[in-house]
Amino acid sequence: MNRPQFLTLARPAAAGTTAGASRRRDAFVIDGAGGVDLLYLTPDSPDYAAALQAVRDCGLTAAVMTVTPNGRRHADATWQSMKQRLIDYDAVVMRHPDRMLTVRSRADLERARREHKLGIVFTFQGAEPIGEDLDRVTLFRDAGLRVLQLTHNVRNLIGDGSLEPGDAGLSRHGHALIERLEAERIVVDLAHGGARTTREAIAAATRPLLVSHSGCRALADSPRLLQDAQLKQLADRGGVVGIIFWPYLRTQGQQTAADVIRHVEHAITVCGEDHVGLGTDLSIQPTVLTPAFREENARNIRDAIAMGAFAADRDPQLFLFPPDLNTADRFERLACLLSARGHAEARIAKILGGNFARVLGDVWG
Repeated sequence: MNRPQFLTLARPAAAGTTAGASRRRDAFVIDGAGGVDLLYLTPDSPDYAAALQAVRDCGLTAAVMTVTPNGRRHADATWQSMKQRLIDYDAVVMRHPDRMLTVRSRADLERARREHKLGIVFTFQGAEPIGEDLDRVTLFRDAGLRVLQLTHNVRNLIGDGSLEPGDAGLSRHGHALIERLEAERIVVDLAHGGARTTREAIAAATRPLLVSHSGCRALADSPRLLQDAQLKQLADRGGVVGIIFWPYLRTQGQQTAADVIRHVEHAITVCGEDHVGLGTDLSIQPTVLTPAFREENARNIRDAIAMGAFAADRDPQLFLFPPDLNTADRFERLACLLSARGHAEARIAKILGGNFARVLGDVWG
């Protein structure tokens, strides 16, 4: 499923204004896995105006935006269409230069922060479009790709995803891909990676890596989350884990902002405040809880259970998002909650996006 299929979108709630928001206005605020639904819509869509307004209301400096169908095995056969999709999405961004820009460099990221625009960082969730041809890395980079996730949930030519029972690790081709990505200064993302794939990829890399949307397996035993040893290994290489907002954060019940914070705080304890960020894996728009959405949501949760992403006894009425963060200004709300728990402003700024900005800038050069 891609993001438009997975989420029913809604008009954004008005963003709140707080003293904390004013203090953090010039900080980097980066969603390591954020959907910008405006890119999927045609201008005549009834949802277009709301999606455009959400770009303003979200308060983000940048969103790392997925371009490909996640982990689809057919992507190798359609790599040219993936290149065209990068071009098409960039064209949408360019239609709104007052609100967005495509981020291709550290200077672009800094410009987005300075001008209070939403920077779009293009990524693939899974290296399937690369196939066996590493020269496609250069082709996709020229088209705007700046982050590449090696695997999705299942096995591909690079290695095993988090739901692959064999846990076979990183292939020789995977090692070669990491080397090529680093040569092209594209950030390596290990989200959805199997445990062995993740360990071996971190060991193979010479530059900082991301795990753009995950969490702490010590708090909720899911293969989609990282063990403490992996968090430490990632931090030792200068990398950053983005805490996801999905139901993986707990084994039963509906996840809330408190669960996001619990995983943030555990990750800080294990690997330090310089190595933790946020990767919601959600649209930047809040969701309206219509009957149609509830039906679609239940179907998607059941599908996730069937593929082994969630345990068989999870409630199909779960929402993918924390209900108390279902707002356009969710990052600011989370920042206020962290502040209320005694976290310093400097630490909060790192979590909101400063740590992601460091890794992106270091790799891009």
